[in-house]
Amino acid sequence: MNLIEVKNLKKYFVEKDGLIKKNIKEVKAVDDVSFYIKKGETLGLVGESGCGKSTLGRTLIRLYDVTDGEIIFDGVDISKNKEKDLKQFRKRVQTIFQDPYASLNPNMTARDIIKEPLDIHTKLSNAQKNEVAYEMLEKVGLSREHADRYPHEFSGGQRQRIGIARALSVKPDFIFCDEPISALDVSIQAQVINLLDDLKDEFKITYLFIAHDLSMVRYISDRVCVMYLGSIVEIGNSSDIYENPRHPYTKALLSSIPSIYSSVKEEILEGDVPSPINPPSGCKFRTRCKYAEKICEEQAPKAKDLGDNHLVYCHMV
Repeated sequence: MNLIEVKNLKKYFVEKDGLIKKNIKEVKAVDDVSFYIKKGETLGLVGESGCGKSTLGRTLIRLYDVTDGEIIFDGVDISKNKEKDLKQFRKRVQTIFQDPYASLNPNMTARDIIKEPLDIHTKLSNAQKNEVAYEMLEKVGLSREHADRYPHEFSGGQRQRIGIARALSVKPDFIFCDEPISALDVSIQAQVINLLDDLKDEFKITYLFIAHDLSMVRYISDRVCVMYLGSIVEIGNSSDIYENPRHPYTKALLSSIPSIYSSVKEEILEGDVPSPINPPSGCKFRTRCKYAEKICEEQAPKAKDLGDNHLVYCHMV
C-alpha cells in the first residue's frame, strides 16, 4: 500500500532581475514529477547538486507551497491545504536535517529539544514528556545522563542522534532524511545508517532518503529515484538501478562510485548542468548525452516501464 503518491508535482520559484525587478523568470526546481512511496519502505533520492532533491523533499512535506500537482498522503491530497489545516499532517511527518548543529537550538538541552514536538502535538504531562525524551535518547544509543547537556557538549554524531530522537518523539509515519550523514565523519556515517535502518523496522517508518554517498543510498534504500534538473530520469528497485542502470545519466552517476572491484566502464559527463531558468527543450539531459538524437530535442521522453516497476525516461532505451 502506498503512503505517498505524487502526481505531476511542480515547484517553481520566481526570480526577478534588475533594480526595478521587472524581468520575471521562473526557476523550475521541480518540474512535473510523479512517483510513489510504499508504507514501510525507503526511497533513495540521488542526483547532482542542484538537481532539485531537497526542494522535492521540502515540497513533499509542505515546507514549500506547491506550484501545481498533487501530493496524496495516506489517501488525502494535502497539496493545497493551508497551514492551519496541516497540524495533523505535521505530526505524522518529521525531518532529519543535514547539519546536526545548525538544526538544534543551542540554548536548549537535549531533553527539551526532543520534547519540543511533544509540546506542539500532544497533551502529555511534563513528566510523561520527560519519559518519552529519555526513551528516545536510549533508542538512538544515548542515555538519560545526556538529557541535560547542550548541543555544543556533544560530538557531531551524537548531535545527529538527538535530531533523530526528536523526529521519533511523536512516532511519525514518514521521515524526510535530508542528507543526514553528509556532515558527519566517515567513521560515523555507517553507524547512523544502521541506526536509521533499525529504527525503520522497529517503528514501521517510511523514509525519503537523500545522500550524495551512492554506496550508502544503495545500502539503505528499497527503491532509488534518480533526478536531473528537476525531473526524474529513472526509478526502480535498488538492485535494478545499481546493477542494470538504463538511463545514460544514471550510468554516469553510478560509474563515479569508487571501487577497486568495479568492471563498469567509466562514463564521464561532459559540460555543465543547464540553468533551471531556461532548461533545454525535449529531454533535459540531451545537451550532455552522447546518444542524443533529433527526437531528444523535439520531445520530452515519457516513462518506459521495463518491468518490475523499473521506469526510465529516455527515447534511446
